[in-house]
Amino acid sequence: MEPTTSAAPRVCSVEDAGAVAALLDAFNREYGDPTPGVGVLATRLRRLLAGDAAIAVLAGEPAVGVALLSVRLNVWYDGPVAVLDELYVVPGLRGHGIGSGLLRAAEAVVIARGGELVEINVDGDDVDARRFYERHGYSNSEPGRDEQLLYYYRELTAGPVTPA
Repeated sequence: MEPTTSAAPRVCSVEDAGAVAALLDAFNREYGDPTPGVGVLATRLRRLLAGDAAIAVLAGEPAVGVALLSVRLNVWYDGPVAVLDELYVVPGLRGHGIGSGLLRAAEAVVIARGGELVEINVDGDDVDARRFYERHGYSNSEPGRDEQLLYYYRELTAGPVTPA
């Protein structure tokens, strides 16, 4: 069956966890990143999508693109802040506005929930993603400053670090 991509992106329910998981798994496999597999992802997504901590948006029928956001409270804003964890469109359908539609739909859901900010972490060498987000009004510097913002992380399974 040929996917229908003209339909507006839709916010997912718990029942969509399998479709979201399949796209996220494909995303990581495409770029050679580790993935726990569709089954584990679907189980996690069912739990997350049942609450208010995550939002998923799908495009197409069957689904050909996904936006996944984590939502959290933040002291600097009255409403929640969202982190766009993943935005993925299957190869072959990129460049047709599906990603832009997913991003707009994701932003609209965040606004509807009272959110005021969407954050995105992008690999420094991913020029295409950086250009995409900049084209949609995202910035990697604070207003009035030239320094680029950086993202640091640490997986906590390694145990505490004692400062030198």
